Order: sequence, then C-alpha cells, then structure tokens
Amino acid sequence: MQEIEPYYNWEKHYIASHDEKSPFYGRTYNLDYYENAIYGYYIHPLWDEIGSETLYVKIIYADYNKHYAIIEMFGEWNDALHNDIMFLKRQVVDPLVEQGINQFILLGENVLDFHGSEDDYYAEWFDDIEDGWIAAVNFREHVEEQWKKFRLDYYINFGGTLQLNNWRTLQPEPFYELIKKLMIRRLE
Repeated sequence: MQEIEPYYNWEKHYIASHDEKSPFYGRTYNLDYYENAIYGYYIHPLWDEIGSETLYVKIIYADYNKHYAIIEMFGEWNDALHNDIMFLKRQVVDPLVEQGINQFILLGENVLDFHGSEDDYYAEWFDDIEDGWIAAVNFREHVEEQWKKFRLDYYINFGGTLQLNNWRTLQPEPFYELIKKLMIRRLE
C-alpha cells in the first residue's frame, strides 16, 4: 500500500498545496516519514487526509476559470462505518464549490471497496453544483455495483465510456475536454 502514490506527472501544471484556493493549500509532506495508515498498512505520505480513517485523496488538477477539479482517490470508501462522504464533502468538495468548481472528475482505480449508507451528502453535492456534474473514472466494477445498489447513479456518472485506462497519457486540459464531451452526451 505504501508504494501506491498519487499521480504526479501533472505537477508541472498544478500542485494543490501551492494553490491558495485549494483546501490543501500550505500542506507540507515528509517523504521520509510514513504516518497515515489504512487498516494498519502505511500509505504513501503524498496522499492528503480528509478526516476519514480509510479514504484519502489528492487534487491533481483544478481550473477555476473552467470550473473543474480532478481528484484522485485512495483506500476504502466507507460511508457505513466512517461516513466518508461527509468528510469528502465537507473537507474537499465544499471549499472547491465555494471557489466556483461545479465539475468534478473522481479517479478511482485505487479505491478498493465501497460500503454505502444514506445518500444525503450525495444529494447535497448534486444540488450544490446545479449546472455541473460528477464523473467517476476507472472505479472498480464491484464499487460501481455497490453505487447502483445505493442508487448513487442518480448523482454520480460512472461506468461505460468512463472506464479510461489510458487517461495518464493525456495532459490535464485534453483529459478534461474528453470527460466533458462524454458527460454532455450522457446528460443530453
């Protein structure tokens, strides 16, 4: 687990800890000291903690002029025991929405499992981004099945064309444009 790092090839374009509008502005990272863990397994120190015991994130790109953010996620998304959606909503989403972000791209290939509960925070998030959307890219099939079970497909777009194994070959802007085009097709 400690070798799974957040995607860093876009750092020449954006670093959340250097962005005054980011909820992670000013954070420092000690690459020699591993302190965060999920179920007793230490994780790479570049993942940002949001208050959850099991879910960590990294904002790998944000564009406030085009109103979007790309967030990579890691761990277990557990709403049943830890109310992870509350932490994600309050610690990451709300500050970004306050800065005008209304299009969220969640990268989930490192989300190992999902345990659902109520959909209140998802509904609130959906209402907050009135003309925007939430796209979940590359989440595991069993995670998406659980999302369907808890009817989160009303709030989050996932599966099908949003399974993009080659997203790392793109720069942030073309990646966003691709997702935006896919979302426009889905929402029409």
